[in-house]
Amino acid sequence: MKKVKRFFRHDNAGLLFVLPAVIYMLVFVGYPILSNIFLSFQNVTVNNLVRGEKKFIGLGNYKVLFKDAVFIKSLTNTVFFTVSCLVIQFIIGFALALFFNKKFTFSKPVRGILMIPWMMPMTVTALIFKFMFQSKVGILNYILMNLGLISENIDWLTKPHTAMFAVIATNIWIGIPFNMILISTGLTSIPEELYESAAIDGAGSFKKFTKITLPLMRSTIESILVLGFIYTFKVYDLVYVMTSGGPVNSTHLLSTYSYKLSFDNFEYSLGSSVANVLLVILLLVGILYLKITMKGEEKNEQ
Repeated sequence: MKKVKRFFRHDNAGLLFVLPAVIYMLVFVGYPILSNIFLSFQNVTVNNLVRGEKKFIGLGNYKVLFKDAVFIKSLTNTVFFTVSCLVIQFIIGFALALFFNKKFTFSKPVRGILMIPWMMPMTVTALIFKFMFQSKVGILNYILMNLGLISENIDWLTKPHTAMFAVIATNIWIGIPFNMILISTGLTSIPEELYESAAIDGAGSFKKFTKITLPLMRSTIESILVLGFIYTFKVYDLVYVMTSGGPVNSTHLLSTYSYKLSFDNFEYSLGSSVANVLLVILLLVGILYLKITMKGEEKNEQ
């Protein structure tokens, strides 16, 4: 009893405040992850789920996956999708952040309006772009036809290469405001005096950007890229609404293929194995980010 009273003393107030969040994370995050890992080492399908038979097969599901052409396609699609979106939306977001960092009339209201794509629900955005990319009634084909850039309608969502382009373009549109607002926040932390001193020394815009802006924005850029990678790598609803992984598995990502295996094919263990591959990749990226951050802090302390 004394130990309990001692724990609830004022010194442990911080632990008590954190305790509800820890319990929540353990129940609603930790348990599902562990359960999914155990499931991937078993052979659970719709046939034996009702009977309660969960045969342990070790790494059997992972061996099956890495021989599965659709899984390999989904993995390469996920990497290509993530890298393409990350690079383009970061460059455009950085350019917009630099532009709106300048003081001019209506800069703040316009920047606020540009945040709408990021604030909209993903499924709503996916539905809007799905209609825009429609072959016969889509506005994109209508504009291109009127500009004389195409002579006939393009089936954007029913051809492998154009379907992936459509999905990437949609995700870039969503991700640009996210990059822009975070980079804008980082730019405001750079003292204006540094730019003024550089201008006095005769430095041009390019030198100011490469010698002042980029070095001082390094930690911000690293955070944005890692967060962007995590958000993009696990995208599911956008692709599912627009293409459902088709046509011919050309837009399947690890997330959508995991869903297909689990809830369309009812191969629950295989689906959980795909989800675990996704988890491991994101975990490695997170660890790499922590190491880079810790090295940067050590250098700053020295």
